Amino acid sequence: MDEREAIIKGNETCNFYSENLAETAAYVEDYYSNKLKVVKADEMPFENSPHGILKHMIHEKMNTVENCVDIYMQFIPGGQASGKHRHLAEEVFFVAEGEGYDLHWDVNFSVDIKFTWEWEEEPKKFEWKRGDFVYIPPYVAHKHFNSNPDNPARIISIHNRVLKAMGAAWYEQLEPYEGYVEGEDPIALLEKYGMRG
Repeated sequence: MDEREAIIKGNETCNFYSENLAETAAYVEDYYSNKLKVVKADEMPFENSPHGILKHMIHEKMNTVENCVDIYMQFIPGGQASGKHRHLAEEVFFVAEGEGYDLHWDVNFSVDIKFTWEWEEEPKKFEWKRGDFVYIPPYVAHKHFNSNPDNPARIISIHNRVLKAMGAAWYEQLEPYEGYVEGEDPIALLEKYGMRG
C-alpha cells in the first residue's frame, strides 16, 4: 500500500479550519470591544502569595489586551526576602524602590530519552538597587532579598506567559517567604510593614 492509499482511509469529517475562522473573528471582536487597554492602579489586585506580597499589574485573568506577559509588583519589607521559586519561562524585573540582592541557583540539563534537570548547590549572588534591571534565565531557582532593614523594596517582575499556552508553565514554589500564612490579607500586611498607610 502506498502513502496515498493509506492516507485516504477513514470516514471522519470535521470543520476545524472553519471553526477556527469563526473563533478568530469572535476573538478579534471581543479583543477590540471588551478587553482593557488601560488598567488603573486601584483596579490591580493584591495577593499574599507563597512568593511574597504582590500587586498584579497585568495578568491573563484581568481581561486586558496583553496576551504575552504577566506583570506584577512585589513588595519586600525591610530586611526580608521573597520565597524561593523557579519557572520555565525567563523573567526580568525592574527595581522600583530599594536595594538588595538575588540568589540564583543555575540549572544544568541534559536530554537523552527524557530531560534531566540538576541545580547548582551554590547560588550566584547579584546585587541590585533602584533603577536596575535583573535578568533571570529559564528554570533558574531564585530568591530576592531586601538588604536594607529600615526600608522596603519594590520590584516589577515580567514573565512570559506564552509557554503556559504551550503546556510548559512549570511554576514551582520551592519554599514560601518566611512568615507566610495562607489567606492572610495582603493589604493588612502592607500596613503592618509600613508600606501602605
